[in-house]
Amino acid sequence: MTGPGEESFIAAVKPLIDAIGGELLPPDEAGRDDVVLAWEGADVVAVRLPQLADSLDHILTAMERRQGGPLADLDRRTKQEVVRALEARGAFAVRHGVETVASALGVSRFTVYNYLNREKGT
Repeated sequence: MTGPGEESFIAAVKPLIDAIGGELLPPDEAGRDDVVLAWEGADVVAVRLPQLADSLDHILTAMERRQGGPLADLDRRTKQEVVRALEARGAFAVRHGVETVASALGVSRFTVYNYLNREKGT
């Protein structure tokens, strides 16, 4: 199946794939939209990228882990920082992104828009 070098390659890329919410597959199971990674001229692993909406959920979950608890429990200033970070990562380009983020933060859509507008005003 895989040799020692290939196993090292897979181990090296796994944290990145996990961070983006992707899935590792054998290369022969790759679909048209999957990305096949090669090492030393041989296909080693395929990566199934998440759908955009799934990516947002994954990003929110990672932010909760980083913050040490639910985003809804954060103070206002930290929630504003979270919104800025999410905007930088394209979270609001996703359909229903504002609603999803508002729900995770325990605020209204209007509040998220205020946070976004506040950032643009400074």
